[in-house]
Amino acid sequence: MGKSRKKPVIGILGGIGSGKSTVAAEFARLGCAVIDADKIAHELLGESEVKEKVVTAFGSEILDSAGKIDRKKLAEIAFGDAAKLTQLNKFIHPVVIERAEALIEHYNRQNTVKAIVLDMPLLAEVGWDKRCDKLIFVHCDRAKRVERAKKKGLFDKNQLKIMENFQFSLDNKADIAENTIDNNSGFSALAGQVAGFFSCIVDNG
Repeated sequence: MGKSRKKPVIGILGGIGSGKSTVAAEFARLGCAVIDADKIAHELLGESEVKEKVVTAFGSEILDSAGKIDRKKLAEIAFGDAAKLTQLNKFIHPVVIERAEALIEHYNRQNTVKAIVLDMPLLAEVGWDKRCDKLIFVHCDRAKRVERAKKKGLFDKNQLKIMENFQFSLDNKADIAENTIDNNSGFSALAGQVAGFFSCIVDNG
């Protein structure tokens, strides 16, 4: 992918509930293409081949009343067992990476795309930080992150801690990022920071 890459690739790092997707959406508003790994994974879980593998490995209790995989139930099981999490990642991550690669190539051919943003929860863990031209760390206090996750009905405080135990530490993520966006204030402050980074990365290269 290296030599064929034409657009700047921006990777977003941060903790669960830090606002990475909000930052990505602001970059999209400014003309960037966003590759949402969670969205790709969600689509994969609806595909018969992947769904069959996951249900065989995790049991029918992860299905909702409509017969679809309940992502919250799946996450509770996977993040409670390191072996299960590894197994799930083997089903999902290779295809997510493959589709992300294809999307990067696609967006490189789009003249209207200013840059490509990777909204990938395990960006550093799967080594994709090295695929990025710029890395941005989204800093947000833990209490706010827990509150946001609970509002979305995702995780409680204990589940958040368990999930983060399977990820690189936030200190490590902050260390490898060239830039930091603070997301402890309101949306306007966040949008202003994104606009500033967009100008530096896209306009100045």
